[in-house]
Amino acid sequence: MSRRERERKRRRQAMLDAARAVFADKGYADATLDEIAERAEFGKGTLYNYFEGGKEELFLAVFDEATRELEALIRTVFYESAADRPLRETVHAFVVRYFETIRDQQDLFLVLVKEIHAIAFSDEAERAQFFERQQERVLGTLVPVLREAIGRGEIRGLSPPLIANILFTSLRSMGTHHILERQQGSPDASAGPTRPLENPERAADFLTALLFDGLSPTPSGAPLSDSDSDE
Repeated sequence: MSRRERERKRRRQAMLDAARAVFADKGYADATLDEIAERAEFGKGTLYNYFEGGKEELFLAVFDEATRELEALIRTVFYESAADRPLRETVHAFVVRYFETIRDQQDLFLVLVKEIHAIAFSDEAERAQFFERQQERVLGTLVPVLREAIGRGEIRGLSPPLIANILFTSLRSMGTHHILERQQGSPDASAGPTRPLENPERAADFLTALLFDGLSPTPSGAPLSDSDSDE
């Protein structure tokens, strides 16, 4: 990579970092290019040189970056660190890491979750296809691991993409529910498995038991405790 290319890459990343901060602070609707340019310490015209589509293109680039970070986390936990440990333990470790990762960027997480629905159900085919591609990238990273687990007889022979989708939908839902409860001043917002950003380990215990044992009163693995079932 030439010096010029490195400088262009550095500038683009600075703009993305600024956009992430402004979107997290103001939300997508209220964020402006002027604020992003000011935070990035570039002129507004320079932003358009890198992101011709303006604020929307910047947001989609931030979304894409968040997707790549999630893919990297999946690879780290499921491929590089898994060794020979059971899938259940690996999923537990991933859930903990996931909630620890979003704990320090909760505002951006909420913005992304909110805009996921706007993009996914957009009447504009290109926007909807963008979301589908992002979703497929994340699920596709985990699917081979699930297929191998099915081949080993470690989990039932259900659809790997559907299993992966259920896992990530549950993660987003639990994270969103907890953040909204905290914002609304819920007195119980700092305890229990449904408060995953406060207690990632307990949240991982709960979600792993639910995924691997289901709702059976006599699961094969560790049962949910009485306190957990009351949450």
